[in-house]
Amino acid sequence: MQEEAPYINTWCKTVEKSLDWGESSSWSDHDFEKLVELIFQKTGTLLSITTLKRIWGRVKYNSSPTTATLNTMARFAGSEDWRTYKKTTKTDQKCDSQPLTPIGAKQKKYIIATLAAALVIVVLGVLAAWNANPKKADKATLNSVVKFSSRKVTDGLPNSVVFDYDASALNIDSVTLQQTWDPSRVERLATSGRQHTSIYYYPGYFTAKLIANGQVKKENAVYIKTKGWMGIIRRNNNPVYLADKDIHLLGGMGLDNKTLALKLSSRVFNGQWLSFYNVREFDGLEGGNFTLETTLRNTSRSDESSCRKTILYILGKRDAIIIPLADKGCISDLSIFTSSDWVSGKDNDLSAFGCDFSNFQKLKCEVKGMKLSVYLNNNLIFTKPITQTITQIAGICIAFEGAGEIKDVKLGNQDKVVLDDRFGR
Repeated sequence: MQEEAPYINTWCKTVEKSLDWGESSSWSDHDFEKLVELIFQKTGTLLSITTLKRIWGRVKYNSSPTTATLNTMARFAGSEDWRTYKKTTKTDQKCDSQPLTPIGAKQKKYIIATLAAALVIVVLGVLAAWNANPKKADKATLNSVVKFSSRKVTDGLPNSVVFDYDASALNIDSVTLQQTWDPSRVERLATSGRQHTSIYYYPGYFTAKLIANGQVKKENAVYIKTKGWMGIIRRNNNPVYLADKDIHLLGGMGLDNKTLALKLSSRVFNGQWLSFYNVREFDGLEGGNFTLETTLRNTSRSDESSCRKTILYILGKRDAIIIPLADKGCISDLSIFTSSDWVSGKDNDLSAFGCDFSNFQKLKCEVKGMKLSVYLNNNLIFTKPITQTITQIAGICIAFEGAGEIKDVKLGNQDKVVLDDRFGR
């Protein structure tokens, strides 16, 4: 713990600064739940609230976090793993202690007198400056008009986005650009500046926020779409974009074990996610009234991917719905996000989400009347009321830990079908 402590402390400070939720000592359980969600969305790994509280010292625990937890923390911060994070992170180092020369009584009196005189001068100077110039914070007009817009430079991926902004009227030194609550996407911008650029490696619907003194001044949507289905092997800022010929198999859309092993230079797929995205407008289909059906399976062998996790993400313009599947022995590691609440396999029985992936699985997700229902192979396995919807559906992502295959995807409601794809040849 001693060896990792400075880096863990730096990581915590970076996350706190990025989130801008105030002092972590005042964070509620809801704040930690939100952070669990953010880490899961970016890394595909679920850390428990208790684990995060231990990391922040809110729960007494003397051991260091596990290697898996540290690697997840590193990936959330934009690094490949914890070792890489430590190499690229500066921590506060203690100054080397020097032998002290004994100070005599006369010297002590002289030093005290000198310090006292200096303090008086400093105080007088501060008071004079205060009277001459009111505090900058008092002069800062936080209600002034702020301009903030964005534009993509291309339609493909990766995609750079140009942010045009004008925050000069705020009369403060800098503002913060925060993108989807992601520590690697929080940057301080000079109010004297007018443009900033960022690169996006993955499709999705993102919200960029311009923040001044903790207040969100402007929000702007960044919508990175795909042209139909796109296959990506997720590797932080080094994704592998798959060619169409690679993902269209004889029996469906996917990637076989051999091709994935070649792409990864490894036959072990634990923690390696193969994702298929379809991100676009779906004719205004609302996340409060829809049905999504898909037939899929994780085709990895157990010696390639221990749990063979498979996750369905239904992306909205606000939040998402996350439905996981896995081998039956791994259901404790699963977590569902209903669009308003997390349901963890640590304290809920999610055994119905355990699968036999030797056969295709028919998964159905439905939201009606502010209630989420999940069906597996025509059996209702989960239902729960929701308190908010994801608003308009902005995309679909199906992710496999390892190799996987999709036979079909259908999306719509009782009035219309906006997607009906059947794969295979």
